[in-house]
Amino acid sequence: MNPVIEIAIRHRLGTFELDASFASTGRLTALFGRSGSGKTSLVNIIGGLIAPTEGRVVIDGQVLVDTQAGVFVPKHRRRIGYVFQEARLFPHLTVRQNLLFGRWFAPRDATTGSELPGVLDLLGIGHLLERRPGALSGGEKQRVAIGRALLSKPRLLLMDEPLASLDEARKAEILPYIERLRDEIGVPIVYVSHSVAEVVRLATTLVTVDQGRVTACGSTGEVMSRLGVGGLSGAVEAGSIIEARVAGHDEDYDLTRLATRAGTLQVARSAMPPGGRVRVRILASDVLISLGPPVGVSALNVLPGRIMGIGERATGGAVELLIDCGGEKLLARLTAKSVDALGLAPGSAVHAVIKSVSIEGP
Repeated sequence: MNPVIEIAIRHRLGTFELDASFASTGRLTALFGRSGSGKTSLVNIIGGLIAPTEGRVVIDGQVLVDTQAGVFVPKHRRRIGYVFQEARLFPHLTVRQNLLFGRWFAPRDATTGSELPGVLDLLGIGHLLERRPGALSGGEKQRVAIGRALLSKPRLLLMDEPLASLDEARKAEILPYIERLRDEIGVPIVYVSHSVAEVVRLATTLVTVDQGRVTACGSTGEVMSRLGVGGLSGAVEAGSIIEARVAGHDEDYDLTRLATRAGTLQVARSAMPPGGRVRVRILASDVLISLGPPVGVSALNVLPGRIMGIGERATGGAVELLIDCGGEKLLARLTAKSVDALGLAPGSAVHAVIKSVSIEGP
């Protein structure tokens, strides 16, 4: 499959230098990194709000920027929808009028993309049409902003931390709609975030950005389980993503059984029906290592595996281990003393022990 997004740029903003290259075929490409790492500058270059000093930007085969060839397509001709942290709706217009404003930017000959009824159904905002923005919740405003962007029939949708200004309840409200965007509309999305929880749930491709450089690009699970990825490894949120299927529920103990390539996991009760596909995240700091099958422990999840790699010792004495558990990559963080005491090395057979309450999702 050819890349939908190809970026190779260099740009200086005061003393900050952005030097980033990546290519993605993913339905939702997340740009992930700490605040100030250069994520928003990257999306502004993609959207045409910043002209890079040098480089190329190619979206779905169309060259939007090529400094060597003197190509710079202005932002209004790029057919890129932009959803900001704040909804930026017109306060004097109704929701219907705000949505229809997006049609002014749709190409006259466009035959693809959602029309108003489809957008209303996709985002669940049909009942809001006659309201004005002042009468909407933060989550409702963002859904309307997304709908307005979709009605411009974009070839790419840029979402710059669209949940950053929302509380946890509103985030939970809007996340399922972004999942529907990813899975149903056929428009690739570039999604900026510094929230691991959002990235784990939404991203099909993960691009990590650290101090203006792209440090990794690949499938979300693969990138998050790498050792030593700048902007990820060493952070308190470093961990692994495991794809799973809901195998059933244990009503007596309020647990859900998940079938994975690594084995069965038992987690806190999920509302997902049996057969549903989910992602779970396991923090590296929540994984204990045993040389043999543990006996007399309270943890319900024990996954046999083999150490694939051991990272460099970090400040504070922590060491990250990458473990192959039946084809799933699991990241564990131990003290250097524990690694030495157990005699751990690449190739060592181990058992990963994980408490049910430590597994995040589904």
